[in-house]
Amino acid sequence: MTNLGKLVTENRNTKTMQLDGMPIEEVLRVMNEEDASVAKAVEKELSYVAKAVEAVIKTFEQEGRLIYMGAGTSGRLGLLDAVECPPTFGTPPEKVVGLIAGGERAFIRAVEGAEDSEAFGIQDLKDIDLKSKDVVIGLAASGRTPYVIGGLSYAKEVGCTTVGITCNKGSKVGAAADIPIEVVTGPEVLTGSTRLKAGTAQKMVVNMISTASMVGIGKAYKNLMVDVQQTNMKLKVRAENIVMQASEVDRETAKKALEQADGHVKLAITMLLLECDADTAKKRLEKGKGHIKNALI
Repeated sequence: MTNLGKLVTENRNTKTMQLDGMPIEEVLRVMNEEDASVAKAVEKELSYVAKAVEAVIKTFEQEGRLIYMGAGTSGRLGLLDAVECPPTFGTPPEKVVGLIAGGERAFIRAVEGAEDSEAFGIQDLKDIDLKSKDVVIGLAASGRTPYVIGGLSYAKEVGCTTVGITCNKGSKVGAAADIPIEVVTGPEVLTGSTRLKAGTAQKMVVNMISTASMVGIGKAYKNLMVDVQQTNMKLKVRAENIVMQASEVDRETAKKALEQADGHVKLAITMLLLECDADTAKKRLEKGKGHIKNALI
């Protein structure tokens, strides 16, 4: 097992050696300064993030799944990104899956020891019937979590493309992955509390991967989310606003188009831009592989 003392995420931050005696505003100032460094750390790994996005787009085009797996904060971040995809991008819940060591109950209460088993990681992937066309992304700030390492190793055996998101260079998780994304955020303000900078970095990366991948398969027109689901009043109004902005029409016209499109924002926009009926717009979208910009050609 890796000596925790050798991990950057476990080192002591020299700026906060007297943390318990610092005035509150000073604590917050240092935390803010440290948080400001996270985006720069992520920037250094963008070429690897791009490779991950390319792999996920290819997977989605083959009807495969994006599967996140992790323990503790890392697992929760993967789950969070997964559950936000259906309302934002109109994807079925099984398209983006989040697995956390200890099962879903571990999202709200830690399950002791669950992350220490490679076998648990393997079994969780078997339980969702992992296929070679899926992409598995393992998240572990330390880069040494057995649950994640076991899962990635099994995913490779199945033939999946694998990605490791960690916050330590030369990590075991990175070595177990086809695409290692190792964002070094440095020692935490509170020693070893990787829900801080490391957690922020991981959230940034998973947001990048899911968003850029969804854009890549036609879930956006320009910078508008055109497959948003109208699951509440706020999103209903947002859908109308998106149709209005994309098509340059008034609200009543947008509402009418959405009714004719059975609530599908993308279809309503295509109908308005092409000045055609729903059936014609649907065929053009199919020909354009779900991209409005292609349907307009």
